[in-house]
Order: sequence, then structure tokens, then C-alpha cells
Amino acid sequence: MRIVIPDDYQDMVNQLDCFSLIGHHEVTLYREPARDLTQLIERLSKADVVVAIRERVEFSSALLENLPRLKLIALVGRNSKMIDFAACTELGIPVATGKSNSPVAPAELTLALILASRRNVALEAQRMQRGEWPCTLSHRLRGSTLGIFGLGAIGELVAQAGHGLGMEILVWGQSSSLEKAAAAGYAQAKNKRELFEHSDVLSLHARLTRETQGIVGAGELDCMKPTALLVNTARAELIAPGALLAALRRGRPGYAAVDVYEHEPIMNGDHPFLAMPNVLCTPHLGWAEWTNHELYFREAFEQIVAYEQGLPLRLANPKVAPRQLI
Repeated sequence: MRIVIPDDYQDMVNQLDCFSLIGHHEVTLYREPARDLTQLIERLSKADVVVAIRERVEFSSALLENLPRLKLIALVGRNSKMIDFAACTELGIPVATGKSNSPVAPAELTLALILASRRNVALEAQRMQRGEWPCTLSHRLRGSTLGIFGLGAIGELVAQAGHGLGMEILVWGQSSSLEKAAAAGYAQAKNKRELFEHSDVLSLHARLTRETQGIVGAGELDCMKPTALLVNTARAELIAPGALLAALRRGRPGYAAVDVYEHEPIMNGDHPFLAMPNVLCTPHLGWAEWTNHELYFREAFEQIVAYEQGLPLRLANPKVAPRQLI
């Protein structure tokens, strides 16, 4: 089979141990995103199987209708808002999904961003490389308030780490988050505004849904402390478009650490956050570590093996009538 893996940003998929599961096939990998739909169709048009890495490619009906050979999409992860599942079903393209959802890697990155931003690690490392002196003053974590917006699996790990560093934990979110907070002995904000007002560090961990899209707006950001840090390793769309940039320019909050963006990847330094010394940016690294990749890609590749052997698949569109292999 011809297998195409678009958008291997780290240029490392073929270095994973689990790559041996599909190494006997004709596998083509691309590191840089396609510049437009035409080039994307050109890259995928001869594929029997496409490995969809998270949400890096939009599998729209316009794309899918131009992939006559495509028999299977193997999704890295459990779901994707970038796949038109109805179109896949209509065209006879099964979408096989992963089953794991490990919170460890994104939680670790969140903690790393909090520490690096509050203690000016990245800023001072860059200043030292440029030969600048003296250094800046940073902010201590112990005794400060860590706000957790959404105490799910990732939020729980971040809260535990913050508590271990001597931070006061303040939680707001759905009733399940507040119940978990009470059970763990964490303080619960009375409302969303109180969470933003009292947090010295505020970390977003809500799931992106229709209800949570844009749930953080100018009103919430404006009531943050001028010394506060907002951390977003969840989804950029949780914040209303342009609201964080405008708020940072107004000085509330005073700092941000961001791993997610509305349009990814960020190429050629083309984002206003990158010109702001009070913003620490990383290129969506939340899940990007070896153990995580071995887990998620192995599940995707195992689905390809199952398809090859005619075994049942874990399908996101179970009503599909699959195309037959040529």
C-alpha cells in the first residue's frame, strides 16, 4: 500500500520504534505543510492510506473528493475537528482512531511554561546570549495563586504540581471540576470573574466545544492583575479572536505563555506574540515527546495493520461502507 504522512513537523515519525509496523509499505512523509489545497491534493492523490497527525490537515469534502485511491484515514489521536466525517462516510473512507489520551506530556509542558515565564528563564537566556546585563527580576511561585480553568486530567496534574511548589490552587469550571476541587481540598472560585481576578498564574484546561469557544474574552482578561500570567496549552479558540493580544497591549494580564494558535503552524516568525518580550511562545509542543508519540502513532499504525489483515477497526464513522482495495 501507499501510505502518506503529511505534516511530520518534527521530522521523526520514521525514527519511532512503531514505524516498523508499516515500514514494509511505500511510505512518503512530508515535513512542511502544503501551501494550498492544490498541492495537498497532489501530495495525497496516490495514497491508499493517509495518517492524519492530530489536526494539522483539514480533510474537507473538497479534498476528499479528489482522493479517489484513498481507502483509509488513520487518525493519530482519538478525534479531530478537521475531518469531515460525513463526507468520509459518503465516499466510503473509514476513519480509524486512537484510543489513548495521556495528560502527562501537556501537563509537563504547562508546568515548564509557568516556571520559565515566571522566573524569566527564556528571556534571560536570550539576554545572556546577547551579552546584556543586568538581569531582570522575576516572580516567585510559592505563595502565589494558581488558577485552573477546567480541572480535567491535565488540569489535575498541573494543580498537583503547583500545590507541590507551594502555590494556592483556585479552580473554576463545570460542576465536575468544582467537585474534584472540593475533594482535593482546593479553593473554588464563585464564578469565572473571580478566577481571573485572583489568579497570579491562570492556566486554561477547558475542552474546546461550541459552548467554550471564545469563553475567555476582553472582560475576563481586563480584570486580571498587571503582574499575572495567562497560560494556554489547551486550544487557542478558548480565547476570543484578538482578545489576548489586545489585553497584553493594555497590560492586563502582564504576561502570557502560549503553545496553541488559531492558525498553525506559525511559519517564519509570523505572529505578533513573537515580538513581545512578555510573551513566551512554543510551537504546539504539548504532546510532542517520544513516549507520547510512540503511544499515539503505534495505535494509528496498528489500525493500518488491522485494515491490511481484514480485522475490525476502531472507527470514528462506523456506518461507513469501505471502498475495496485495488
